Amino acid sequence: MDSVEAHRITQSFSPGQGGQETQLQPGSMLANRYLIQEVIGIGGMGSVYRARDLHFPNVVKLVAVKEMINQARDSQIRQTIVQNFEREANILATLNHPSIPRIFDYFTHDERSYLVLEYINGKDLEEILSESPGPLPEDRVVAWAIELCDVLAYLHNHKPEPIIFRDMKPSNVMVNQDGHIVLIDFGIAKMFRAGQKGTMIGTEGYSPPEQYRGEATPLADIYALGATLHHLLTKRDPRIETPFTFNERPVRKFNPSVSPELEAIINTAVQYNPQDRFQSAEEMKEALLNAARKTGVLSRIATKSLLISSEENTKPLWTFECEDEIRGGPAFENGLIYVGSYDNNLYAVDATDGKFVWKFPTEGGIVTRPAFGEGLVIFGSEDHRIYALNSRSGKIAWTYPTEGPARGSPKIAEGHAFVGSDDGFLYAINLTSSRLVWKYDTGGPVRSTPFIANDLIFFGSETGDLFCMDFRGAVKWRFKAKRAIYSSPLVVKGSLFFTSLDSILYSVDARTGWAIWRFRMGKGSVSSPCNVENYIIVGSADGFIYCVDGGTSKEIWRFKTDHQVSGSPLVYRDSVYCGAADGNLYCLEYRTGRLRWKFSTGGAITSAPIVYNDILYVGSADHILYALIP
Repeated sequence: MDSVEAHRITQSFSPGQGGQETQLQPGSMLANRYLIQEVIGIGGMGSVYRARDLHFPNVVKLVAVKEMINQARDSQIRQTIVQNFEREANILATLNHPSIPRIFDYFTHDERSYLVLEYINGKDLEEILSESPGPLPEDRVVAWAIELCDVLAYLHNHKPEPIIFRDMKPSNVMVNQDGHIVLIDFGIAKMFRAGQKGTMIGTEGYSPPEQYRGEATPLADIYALGATLHHLLTKRDPRIETPFTFNERPVRKFNPSVSPELEAIINTAVQYNPQDRFQSAEEMKEALLNAARKTGVLSRIATKSLLISSEENTKPLWTFECEDEIRGGPAFENGLIYVGSYDNNLYAVDATDGKFVWKFPTEGGIVTRPAFGEGLVIFGSEDHRIYALNSRSGKIAWTYPTEGPARGSPKIAEGHAFVGSDDGFLYAINLTSSRLVWKYDTGGPVRSTPFIANDLIFFGSETGDLFCMDFRGAVKWRFKAKRAIYSSPLVVKGSLFFTSLDSILYSVDARTGWAIWRFRMGKGSVSSPCNVENYIIVGSADGFIYCVDGGTSKEIWRFKTDHQVSGSPLVYRDSVYCGAADGNLYCLEYRTGRLRWKFSTGGAITSAPIVYNDILYVGSADHILYALIP
């Protein structure tokens, strides 16, 4: 069976009850968007199909389409089946984790309901085990177990209510083409409420005793994970053994090559009494990590190819070539991508196919990201001018002269453009009249893009000052770093984050300017931080991308690139995208810092990418603007 046929996400269906006569045929179209290619799974209530999403006509984007045909005669049963299917859709819609398939769509057509999910190209653990001549090696199982603990911890800590998976077993765990696990089939997953009983549901042999009584808590998933690991390491199927007898069947009895440390972890996970198991997925993960350090497994799996992805499957949707370097970030507006180049031109290209629409020549290089307001596209140039063009036609509306190169990207708010210049001033310009409302002298070049929150303007200067101003141009407070601030600040929940050439990532109170914490990096930074959940992610000239807890400054992870990181990161869905001077665009899982893939360009990437309509756009010093499917 090949990797496509192994994409089975219908384990909650009763096998053998689905009829081929009810299946959609290859070439069928669903919702005028999804072109059915083939059946990849069959169950009692429908099939699972591989389909092509024609929303992306210039690239082959595959999805998995899960079908539910409701043939129950009893109206109450019919309603329950629909509610359960909708529950799976609703649960998946709230989840955002690299080890959980993303849901793209849910709809009903001809009395059939469909889930459109991320297509996982790989094999499930049951198939991997069946193809193996013996038990699976400890190194691989430990690596997968750590990832499974991560995803269970995410589910069990889900807000507003924990989610209990309730059916952990090898056939519900896919290993994708990059060697990472993906948890599939949320058909019986359930929101957990303490004290509430549910139906007796699960898979015999993997489910704990309390689940047979309708009592499924997070500790039920711990037990099932232990049973799954036991199966992988012994190749003894618990479904054909006497239930709840793992204590009579220790792992090393059947596979002496397994370390005593790992055996002890599995024994703890499969204890009959819930209070005797690990009390959380985090606790089990920590035990796995400690055991892997002791046995040397951790150092081995850290360098294995299963933890490293490549760019082989990341191909540009299209490219657009300028005549010189692209140092500033692209921007999207009204179906067009706007990007400046050091060839002195601002370009507008079609976001769908990259075709040229218009360009506007200035007399200097353009290193700023354009901004939009009142039908205008606003940007600065090294020719000492700020430009406003009609965003549709590219015709000039007005310009405003500065006394130095305008290298700071503008920010638009309340009908005004706020933009800095190397002449040391921050300018406030009325978009309609092009009249200067005020300008403020910082004493040094201003290349920091202003951040606006709660009617306040935050920006940095080469003098090392971080300014907080109101819309009238009055300074509310200033914070002094030891060296220049080129980073664009970020306000999250009342805290202001920015970096400096003094090697520090700062957190200060946005109202008062008082320091909250400082996080030291290896070298200075011009990278602008981004935020996801409570994480602050930023790059540094020391070559690392850092992820720091926004509340405590605790380092969550760091990722080493091959050169300094002067580009700024972007978070989209479950990934962080960041370019580096080594010419690579890196895609990392934002919770772990794990590399998903990297895409190599021919020059340094010094700005932040953008994503619009599931397409990622990034410019490079190799003169090329790239459009990628993230």
